Amino acid sequence: MRAVAARTICPVREEPSSRMPLDDELLYGMWVEVLREAPDREEGAGMSWLHIKTPYGYEGYCRKEDLLTESSKVEAWEQGSKCVVMQPYADVLDQPKVQGVCMESVTRGGRLVVLGPDPEKEGWIRVGLVDGRQGYTREKFLAPLHETAFTEKEEAFRERLVELARGYLGTQYRWGGKSPLGIDCSGLTSMCYMLCGVYIYRNASIKEGFPVKEIPFEEKKPGDLLYFPGHIAMYIGNDKYIHSTGRNGSDGVVINSLNPAHEDYRADLPGILEHTGSIFGVRNC
Repeated sequence: MRAVAARTICPVREEPSSRMPLDDELLYGMWVEVLREAPDREEGAGMSWLHIKTPYGYEGYCRKEDLLTESSKVEAWEQGSKCVVMQPYADVLDQPKVQGVCMESVTRGGRLVVLGPDPEKEGWIRVGLVDGRQGYTREKFLAPLHETAFTEKEEAFRERLVELARGYLGTQYRWGGKSPLGIDCSGLTSMCYMLCGVYIYRNASIKEGFPVKEIPFEEKKPGDLLYFPGHIAMYIGNDKYIHSTGRNGSDGVVINSLNPAHEDYRADLPGILEHTGSIFGVRNC
């Protein structure tokens, strides 16, 4: 059966325990496949977890209370016309005005159902929430949800990837995170591709069955991916790359250079580059 993320951010952990490190995150409105129910590893039946599998093949455990599991509501949600939040953080209010009561807050990458613009309040749009409630948010905060690659034009696709990655600049590093509240290296790259309609592997490696394939380093272009041991970055051109790093002094999403002559050169990474990856020219999505 399917379930839908019913919280702003739903932590995904390797084991059914809140004491386990964060492995991934589901953002509001994302759907998952439920594989089985499991008791909490420490508390037993006192807290239930669901073993889930994401659309990009990632498995882990979410707290049952964080997910919408009622089949009729899940079906209604899946049938709605979706949009995705592009604002770092957007409130859904009970009225189309700034004085409205906040019903839900959704980060970039979260999904809402589009119900149509408010004819009396320019700039506002009526949206549906996971639980069936309706509210309002700014129309400019939303964009179409791409279930497949948003364009076949390679140059436009590459430009959009870089633009999206730059939108996370300054976001703190969070192990397992993938929102503007905190994001890790593979969270950054996978979210940028996901917002363009392509699922790549969530971790920092090239994996069979996903659209990224290895290419020669010399052929890299903006939007392609650089793989280091346990780390991934996006190449953005002119010897520069963007990545989320926990390194002291960076502490999140920053731009560095592969060129020793540049001020933002990071000396520890170029020498350990393992692979360069791309979906372009080898894409099957």
